[in-house]
Amino acid sequence: MKFIRWFLGRIILLIDFVTTPKGVKRDPKLQAQIDEKAASLSLYQFHACPFCVKVRRTMKRNSLNIELRDAKVDGIHRQELLEQGGKVKVPCLRIVQGDKVTWLYESNDIIAFLEKEVASNAA
Repeated sequence: MKFIRWFLGRIILLIDFVTTPKGVKRDPKLQAQIDEKAASLSLYQFHACPFCVKVRRTMKRNSLNIELRDAKVDGIHRQELLEQGGKVKVPCLRIVQGDKVTWLYESNDIIAFLEKEVASNAA
């Protein structure tokens, strides 16, 4: 079973590599505003997780520079996800707004948040 997961993960990563979307080109000032918003975000993920790949593709398509934190390889990030987010489930977007930290699970919810709150609302 472990080999099958490993093998399928490699296929997912290969397909992702071959079909990587191009990022959107924006005015440098607008992109700087979006980058400033994205600085308060972190994506906890597993590299070969298909749902994480889905979120990363959306980030690439929208030219969002969000910190990626591998919760499978890095024990510190895994522990943060468990202690602060409540469970080790990926993808998970950590959103920091002032003193408030929100943990958003589910790839479709993360994508909707990124497209609505970050990529389209730069001003």
